[in-house]
Parts: sequence; C-alpha cells; structure tokens
Amino acid sequence: MQSLNTSPCPLADANSSLDDWLVYAEHLHPVSIDLGLDRVKTVANRLSLHLTCPVITVAGTNGKGSTCAMLDSILRQAGYKVGVYTSPHLVHFEDRLRIADQPVSTTELVAAFVMVERSRGQNDAEVSLTFFEFTTLAILLVMAQSDLDVAILEVGLGGRLDAVNIIDADCVVITSIDMDHVAFLGTTREAIGHEKAGIMRTGRPAVISDPLPPQSVLDHAKEVGADVWRVGVDFNVTGDQQQWAWAGRGRRYGGLAFPALRGGNQLVNAAGVLAALTALRDVLPVSAQAVRTGLAFVQLPGRFQVVPGQPVLVLDVAHNPHAVATLAVNLDAMGFFPVTHAIFGVMADKDMSQMLVRMNPLIDRWYFTDLPTERAALASDVMSCWQIINTPQDVHHAQAACFQSPEQALKAVLEAANPTDRILVFGSFYAVGDILKKGVPQLQAQHLPKS
Repeated sequence: MQSLNTSPCPLADANSSLDDWLVYAEHLHPVSIDLGLDRVKTVANRLSLHLTCPVITVAGTNGKGSTCAMLDSILRQAGYKVGVYTSPHLVHFEDRLRIADQPVSTTELVAAFVMVERSRGQNDAEVSLTFFEFTTLAILLVMAQSDLDVAILEVGLGGRLDAVNIIDADCVVITSIDMDHVAFLGTTREAIGHEKAGIMRTGRPAVISDPLPPQSVLDHAKEVGADVWRVGVDFNVTGDQQQWAWAGRGRRYGGLAFPALRGGNQLVNAAGVLAALTALRDVLPVSAQAVRTGLAFVQLPGRFQVVPGQPVLVLDVAHNPHAVATLAVNLDAMGFFPVTHAIFGVMADKDMSQMLVRMNPLIDRWYFTDLPTERAALASDVMSCWQIINTPQDVHHAQAACFQSPEQALKAVLEAANPTDRILVFGSFYAVGDILKKGVPQLQAQHLPKS
C-alpha cells in the first residue's frame, strides 16, 4: 500500500466534526462550481474507488429527486439494500446519502473525508477539489464500503462533466430537460440536453422520460450506442383519474394507484422509473407488488409537500421557470383559498423574472427572504425585480415585504394569515430547508382558538 502524505489540513483525523469538514471543503477550490472530471478521477484512482453493485444514474432539469425516491422505494420493497445519493440536502448534510432509508452516520462520513483528504494530497501532488467533488468522493467511498445491492446516483449539475459521472452506470434515466444553469450548461435546450446525455454508456439502457427530448439527447444516444428507452416509443402510459397503467418491451403493469408524491408531473417520473426497472429486470428483478407498494409509500420532503393545518402549508423546491410552471398548475388544482401567502428565496443566477411572472397571478402577499449563502439573491433585489412586473395597472396587484430569513418570514405570515388561507414556501432548497429544520411545522393562525 502506498504511503499517503497529508496536505496541510488541520482536520485530517477522525476526531474533527462533520461541520468542521464541511466548512473546510467549502474553501478548497477557488470557485464553487468547476465542471470537469480530470481532478476528481485522479483522486478516485488514488482511492481505488469503484462500485461493484448495479448503478442507476439520474440526470435532468426537474424530476431527478422524485425519480430517485421512487426507484429507492420500489427497490427496497423488493428486498434490496439500496444506497441513494442526492443533492443538495434540505436540512442535514447526512441526508445526501441514505442507505436502507437511513441517513449516513457522521462517523462514516468523517472517516471518508479523512481518506479523500489524504488521497488528494498524496505524494505531494495535491489536487484541488470543489466542495461538491470532495463530498461526492467521500459519499461514493461510503457507498463502496456498504455492501449495497444497488446504488442510485443523482447528478448534481449537468451530467457529462458532473462528479458522479466518474461511475459507469448500468442504467441511466434522463428526466425533463429545460433551461437552467445556463452559465455552465449552455444557453439553448439542445446544448443543455447534450450535457445531460453525457451520462449514457455504450450498450446500456438509457431511459428518456422527457416526452419531447432535445434532438441532441437522441443524437448522443445513437452516437454512443446506448440502448434507448423513450417514452411514447419504447414504453407508454395510459389511465384515468382513478388509476393508470404502464406497458413496454414485454412487460405491463395495470391498475396502478397514483404515486404518493403529489403533482401531475409525477406520473411522467413514475413511467421513467418503471422503464428503468424493466430494463434492469435480469439483474434486479422486481415484483409487481413491490412496484405497487413502493409507489404507494414513496416520500420526498419539499416536492409539492402539502402539510395540513390552519392555514395549509405547501413546500416546494421549484427553483427554475420549468419547475415553477409545474408548481403553478399543481396549486391551481388544490382549489380555492381566500389568500395565498408566498415565501420566496432564490439563487442569484436563476431566471427569477420568469418565475415571478408565472407565480404572481396566484399570490396575494409576497414575503421575499434572504438565504444563508453567498450565491443567493438578496430579498431586496428579488423585490425590485417583482416590482417591475407588479404594476398598479395589473388586475392582480399583490403586496410584498422583505425578510432576513424564511423563518422570520413565516412568523410574519402567521401574524397576518387567516385559518382558511394558504402558505407557500418555494424556491431554493435553503428556503424550504429553513422551514423544515425543526421538523415539519403544524401551523395554526395566531387568532385561531387553540384546543
């Protein structure tokens, strides 16, 4: 075994806390996002990192988290030991890796951070890693040591140059593709599609669950010789308001209840999930009962999560125009509420104008909030953007205010809301996560008599 020379890191032992390691990792690289695989591959090779179980990698603009959650739920119902890596996290960093539906322990993470840190500084040839690259390597290392039956990996950004793409997937799923992260992925849907398609591998299943995928995705699949499973071509969905059915390549599931995750878009995600499981049936056989039970019990906080209360609370990490358009449709389907209060915080690089234009007709009172990250837009800047679109000439003229945190904004909402109102928290993971940091709140308007 080669000797490891540690880089000048004050934390390079297992006694340091997880929080200390996360702060350290945030300052390892000059920029927070630096797409490319060379640096992360170098350290992965030093770690002799590889996964021996089947791997499913999921990319796309929206629907990745829901797809991973449904895959996880069904495969666990089938009796498999499943590891799922998703990002970012809502509340706790440990939730980025769940094994057998439990968050990874801080002890395992810290031990993996130590190994990554030693390996990146091996033989005085230090490799600079971004926060995402450093933590991804640690999480993949824990997964490799966990005797998994199957690993599910969610792409962080793009696909072709994302750190998880150092792992050759046995099957990939590409969900809906739309405009997001244009500074890194390109300014057209075709360019973004090309980046997403970079997770495909020759001869291996590539499920495309976007009903209208960019041509670049189909072209790349043909170029690399992937085994394409395309919705509407290789698999289909039918149904009514009561149940639905899936059919494709020699398998059919009929009389299915709708997924437990709310929102009309979840049926599209579920269709891609069943295609992936069908494509892998020789190595990961799954019964029809596991499919039914897995879809019935799947959970994913922060994705059109409706919390009963007075007022009702809706949490959704919709943070780009495409996701916000879906959120608006789902809100419309909820029925009538006298007043809708919206707490909104967003990253500075997002197209907030389009999001505000789409949501403004549905919102009566806005509560714009700062977020605890330098990448976030200031609440005052978001409000300035909103004021441009919310002119007095509008038929719907909402009210707005700024707050220092989502928690502070929620306190203000509860002082103003009636029991029959609706409260929406949406945008960045930071916005929704701040509301959930003490658990799922059970809301009660201040002037509502307490039992």
